[in-house]
Amino acid sequence: MPLRDNPTARQVRLGAELRKLRERAGKTARETAGLLSTDQAKMSHIESGRIGVSEERIRRLAVFYACDDGPLVDALCAIARESRGQGWWDEYRGVLGPDFLDIAELEHHAAYLRSVQVVNVPGILQTEDYIRAIHGSYRPVLPVDVVDRRVEFRLRRQSLLEQAEPPSLRAIVHEAALRMRFGGREVAKGQLEHLLETSARPSVTVRVIPFSCEDYIEATNAPMYAGGVVPQLDTVHLDSPAGSYVVGAEAELNRYRQLLDVAEGASLSEAESRKLIQRIVREI
Repeated sequence: MPLRDNPTARQVRLGAELRKLRERAGKTARETAGLLSTDQAKMSHIESGRIGVSEERIRRLAVFYACDDGPLVDALCAIARESRGQGWWDEYRGVLGPDFLDIAELEHHAAYLRSVQVVNVPGILQTEDYIRAIHGSYRPVLPVDVVDRRVEFRLRRQSLLEQAEPPSLRAIVHEAALRMRFGGREVAKGQLEHLLETSARPSVTVRVIPFSCEDYIEATNAPMYAGGVVPQLDTVHLDSPAGSYVVGAEAELNRYRQLLDVAEGASLSEAESRKLIQRIVREI
């Protein structure tokens, strides 16, 4: 079986969880390779996501590791059954970078989403003009066709919220982000009106951290917390000037859960947040 040059974040996570189970069980890669009639090098590739693993093998490994967590094993098997080409984001493979595809895949499989943004509105809640203004500000300047694809891709991510049973989204936005006028007054106003409209959906909650908040909320990397179908598969997606990356280590997940809890505690209620957004719209 050929090695994957660019495994997806989900494929990497599957391998990482299998490695955690092995290490927790006190089994060596050599022992595990013997069970599967393979070698240590192949086991290393499986645990790094560079080689796929069948559902049958995952269940054999679960028995070998004395793992009796049925929901976790079922969730890992579900990841193993996934293949490229199943999601709408696969249409952009080779067109957009893996970072773009990973966030769409992560959102698609999430049981719930939590985020905090200080500088701009969460991507999944942005309007076309707002998205275009953000990508149009990149330096060096992006080619028009690249901007068009990125805008199209981000808008398609929003179809997640239109599903019959969408994941719940709890978005925390700092007042600073709401007062930014990316693209000019009309674009900014349209974005805030869209935010008000979208936040009226039963599955979407938008709360604002006001300028009057005296606590420092460290969210410069704009974390998005994606709850897994089981807690062990929770994942944090982080945006930074150097690119995006995902976090799945329990200590890091716990740190971001605390950050989101603090941000929620510092934010206005849903009703107060709507009033503030409406006031900012009138002031633009």
